[in-house]
Amino acid sequence: MRTLARRLLLPALTTLALAATGCASTPHTGAAGTTTPTPLASEADGTRRLDVAAAPVDSPTPTAVARAGAGDAKGAPKASSLKVASYDRNTGRAVLSGSPRTVRPSPGSSPAPDKPVAVGDVIAGAPTPGAPDGLLAKVTEVGAKTPLGTEVKTAPTTLSSVLDDDKADGKVPVDPASITVKPLMKGVTFSWAKSPGVRFGPEGAKLPSGTLRLDVDAPVDTAPGAPVSAGASVSGFVQLAPAVEFSYDGSGGSGPRSAFLGMSGDWSSRWSLKGRAAASTGAPRRIPFATLHGAPVIQVGPVPVVVTLDLTYYIQVEADGRVTLDVRQDVKGDFRVGGGYAAGKGWSPVSASHVRSTPVKAEVTADGRVKGALGAEATVGLYGAVGVSADFAPYLRAEAEAKASASTGGKAAGSGAWALFGGFDLSGQLQLKLSLFGTPTFEHRIPLGTLNREWPLTSGKTGHQSVSAARSPGDSARARTGT
Repeated sequence: MRTLARRLLLPALTTLALAATGCASTPHTGAAGTTTPTPLASEADGTRRLDVAAAPVDSPTPTAVARAGAGDAKGAPKASSLKVASYDRNTGRAVLSGSPRTVRPSPGSSPAPDKPVAVGDVIAGAPTPGAPDGLLAKVTEVGAKTPLGTEVKTAPTTLSSVLDDDKADGKVPVDPASITVKPLMKGVTFSWAKSPGVRFGPEGAKLPSGTLRLDVDAPVDTAPGAPVSAGASVSGFVQLAPAVEFSYDGSGGSGPRSAFLGMSGDWSSRWSLKGRAAASTGAPRRIPFATLHGAPVIQVGPVPVVVTLDLTYYIQVEADGRVTLDVRQDVKGDFRVGGGYAAGKGWSPVSASHVRSTPVKAEVTADGRVKGALGAEATVGLYGAVGVSADFAPYLRAEAEAKASASTGGKAAGSGAWALFGGFDLSGQLQLKLSLFGTPTFEHRIPLGTLNREWPLTSGKTGHQSVSAARSPGDSARARTGT
């Protein structure tokens, strides 16, 4: 039950940021874009359990208004017809159009007849052209009406000021059709598939529902002096079915007991690395080839929670320019990254991955080393604020050693040893601004911890400097940190 003491403890002004928690998430079985939130349920102690679902796309996502000291008996947020016509994050100035519905004001907080909100109201709004990251803020001043709506001044606030002592827990698939893609080089194509049978791009017809795919064919640096026939390139595709995980438990009475925000997904790719690649500086060379951006809205009861997703796909090559490769491989697996909060324990990172790779073809010539990766940098936040960053990079690594000798008769002989390894790197961090749930902040960024797993794919010895490997059974690696 919300009490006056609880309200006084809610922070009136905090830095707008992201938050997360260590609660396990409950899978959501509905398809993204077609789910309608179920009615709110109450537990024995009076705490409401809010449904977490994808915002429906067949009707405008409503703005929720939580009125200080208003609403129903618990002062809960209510859906409204308000729209955010414009919002300036730097000044806090916003313009609201429309009027609230089914919100019963209490004495001292009643808006004037021509005013859609009152001082003290908390607004949680979905993205609009004037506020592409949505809005979560408290009204500090109500101004005059303008042709676009009512002008208000706002200050940052937290999700605890609108969710209060409610509970919510769910996992929502991201609609791939809502993702915008910006290719960073030639040779990049984008495809996706969604339910019911809607598909886009040249490979869309082949994709499982809820999956997006990027195909790339790009050159990489070739070793100086290498023949034209050893020109280096990377080509292939990446498929991802991302989902947002969100949970909140405010039943502690003086702030959240726990919360979680993160991203998980199934990953698959097939890619090839050919030629005599080289990194001119000796360090790994990272080549971004596409950026993806999305702001999916998940409905937490009546409250639209805007999750900001950004991904940068890249190719990374680390090579000494001495090995000529012709390698193709399949990679399949999943990953989960996020941040968790538990009262009394504070913040902790969550990261996990399970990856399997199998060489389809491998040919190694000469001696040296090379490592190639096809990975993604990802950031997850709320209402435009970055909170969790992660770098997931499945890779292939090759080592070859060749020896040669010559007899007095002028005949040359050669022998060599070679090995191929699959693996992945997963790293990242929780950002400074993890206060959006109304939890204590921390002074330093918290690393997710660097996960690295590697396993042998195939190896051998030969009397020649060129060897080939047929498809061999892959191996798998599993790694987890956090809770």
